[in-house]
Amino acid sequence: MTAKQLSILVIDENTIRASIIEAGLREAGHEQVTLVHDVHAIARRVSEVQPDVIVIDLENPNRDMLENMFNLSRAVKRPIAMFVDRSDQAAIEAAVDAGVSAYVVDGLRQERVKPILDMAISRFNAFSRMERELEDARNELESRKIVEKAKGILMRSKGLSEDEAYQRLRRAAMDQNRKISEIAQSLITASELLGGA
Repeated sequence: MTAKQLSILVIDENTIRASIIEAGLREAGHEQVTLVHDVHAIARRVSEVQPDVIVIDLENPNRDMLENMFNLSRAVKRPIAMFVDRSDQAAIEAAVDAGVSAYVVDGLRQERVKPILDMAISRFNAFSRMERELEDARNELESRKIVEKAKGILMRSKGLSEDEAYQRLRRAAMDQNRKISEIAQSLITASELLGGA
């Protein structure tokens, strides 16, 4: 996605500071920039705008405002760059836990907006990729457990070797054009219904 195509939502109650961010984004070639100054109905605005990236500037954030913004970042699953004037260790940890891609303390300058936005997008993409890989690994492990259990059922009930049990599952999967784990799960379910394993 090019800079011109990227839709960016800037959330900032302070119009002067928002204009600094907007200027930095437009200077970097971003044309689709939406400014929001009312943070109270922000979830609705995010839903309406459907931005690719969110930039949040909190001049003097209190604990409740930070928590609301962190809840927003958990919900939207988009890159978020957050500028704050001051922070503490707890707020930084909460930002990381909430999935904020870039958390910048006392660093709002027009020339810094583009590199920070680029970093937020890169970090978000890297984190999303890791989450997908972790989910794929979990699914693969679960599938293996299911296949192992089904092989055990076949080995006990049919007197097959482990390889023979696997080949039988594999052949059934090929004949039915399904995954081996799906066939294995069907076998486990049938065995449980019939009072087996």
